Amino acid sequence: MDVLKLIDEIEDILENGSSLPFSNKVMVDVDEIYDILGEIRVKLPDEVKQAAWIKEERQRILAEAQKDADTLLSEAELRLQELIDEDEITQKAKELAEEMITKAQNNAKDIRLGALEYADNILLETQEKLKEHIDTLNENRQELRGGQ
Repeated sequence: MDVLKLIDEIEDILENGSSLPFSNKVMVDVDEIYDILGEIRVKLPDEVKQAAWIKEERQRILAEAQKDADTLLSEAELRLQELIDEDEITQKAKELAEEMITKAQNNAKDIRLGALEYADNILLETQEKLKEHIDTLNENRQELRGGQ
C-alpha cells in the first residue's frame, strides 16, 4: 500500500533526525513531513474507495448467490413437474425433487453465508488498517507538535 510506504518514510525521517540532547525530541525537515502528509491525504481516498468496492463486490456476490439459488430452485421445480407427469415414478420424483430443493436451499444459504463472511472479513481488515493509519498519523502529529 502506498500509504503504508509513506508512513514508513515519515518514521524513517523521525528515526534519522537529529536528536536534541537530554530529550526524546528530534529535529526534522518540516517541509518534507508536510509533503509526505500531503501525499497521504491524496492516496488515502483510494483506500476508502477500495473499501467501497469491497462492499459493492459483497452485494454482487450476494445477488449472484441468490440468482444461482433461484435457478437451482426453478430447475428443481421443472424436474419435479416432469417426474409427476410420469405415473410410474411419481413417488420417487417427489422425493428427489424435495431433496433437490433442500440441497439448493442449503447450497444457497452456504453461499450467502460464505459471501457475507468473506466481505465482512475484508471490510474488517480494511477498517483495522485504516484505524492503524489514523492512529499512527495522530501519534506522528502529536510528536511533531512536541507532545502538546
